[in-house]
Amino acid sequence: MFVDIAKIFIKGGDGGNGAVSFRREKYVPRGGPDGGDGGDGGNVIFIVDSGMHTLMDFRYKKHYKAESGYNGGGNNKKGKNGEDLYIRVPPGTVIKDIGTGKVLADLRHHGQTKVLAHGGRGGKGNARFATSTRQAPRFAQPGSKGEERWVLLELKSIADVGLIGFPNVGKSTILSVLTSARPKIANYPFTTLTPNLGVVEVDREHSFVLADIPGLIEGAHKGSGLGHDFLRHIERTRMLIHVVDVSGMEGRDPVEDYNIINKELEAYSSKLIQRPQVVAANKCDIPGWEKNFEKLKEYLEPRGVKILPISAVQKQGFAELLWEIVKMLNELPPEESFEEDEEEIVDSYLYEQPFEITFDGEAYVVSGPAVDRLLASVNLNDDDSFQYFQRALRRRGIIDALREKGVKEGDTVRINDIEFDYVE
Repeated sequence: MFVDIAKIFIKGGDGGNGAVSFRREKYVPRGGPDGGDGGDGGNVIFIVDSGMHTLMDFRYKKHYKAESGYNGGGNNKKGKNGEDLYIRVPPGTVIKDIGTGKVLADLRHHGQTKVLAHGGRGGKGNARFATSTRQAPRFAQPGSKGEERWVLLELKSIADVGLIGFPNVGKSTILSVLTSARPKIANYPFTTLTPNLGVVEVDREHSFVLADIPGLIEGAHKGSGLGHDFLRHIERTRMLIHVVDVSGMEGRDPVEDYNIINKELEAYSSKLIQRPQVVAANKCDIPGWEKNFEKLKEYLEPRGVKILPISAVQKQGFAELLWEIVKMLNELPPEESFEEDEEEIVDSYLYEQPFEITFDGEAYVVSGPAVDRLLASVNLNDDDSFQYFQRALRRRGIIDALREKGVKEGDTVRINDIEFDYVE
């Protein structure tokens, strides 16, 4: 089975906790604080592997988490950093944030990497909080949580040229003639269930990648047949070879077939219909093809679309088709990448997460990840630690925010389970 879309959960490793420790050594009765910092959590990194061709590996495993950092120790020992987690994906993988729909990464080249879930920062040990006035801090900082998100992986085949057309018009045969690819071919609709790629070598100086896109049917843009799953692969191509059956064997109208396929492309994406096309009129070895060919030619030429007769079975007409493709590719701009929204990728341990202040009718309630992390790092029963807590509230702008909310002398402020009276 071909898998070209997958939904997975990724999480960076949590940072290790800082240690609360004091030097304990013979003949040193008052050793100072020596708690070491925690190690940083590992990142989740996507890397392109040209040996992969599907997203099959993500069909069964849905959760991926990098290693957490180790806790700090005494004697100023820093915890070990967590190992990064590398997730291998095939070339052409586009990664989106499920919550926002933003494109986080467009991975196209072998070895290309992208960090999409940063690990948390290790917490500071109590040795880091020692000052001339606070010589024995009995608190340390916990590690911050690693980033986490659900992401959608979409495999969009990378090819210069895409073969499109109704099922059973000869696209797979054309691909096998032009390249070394050997797709499975049979005489029924939706013969091709995966986009087959092959390299076409015209001469020593000219070559391109050709993709046989599975056959479309009317209503494909709505998900009919296999349309939704495969239209995405055409987005990568720079131009299209529109294969039309002009034999008239099944009583089909080539002009109608041509228009139906283009309507499906336009309905799926306004960009797709703008892709340059050359029409390959196939099955010109079957008697009576000339009438349908001329009819289609009269329709296309006024619209500036090139049409060339070929016979995939007898391997005729391909030289003219290939050089027309080379000519068009040389005039076209290089492939466009999907725009990545860098603002969606935030390093959580470099930027402190926000807090929120609300009034519940009795107290001003301060909440948020930044406050949770601050409370976890202090011992409110220790005078030095409590003073550090008060200063941290000012540094983080929480006191100023309370004033903006209208807090007055004597009002109750609640932070998690802790309540206290506000005093200027």
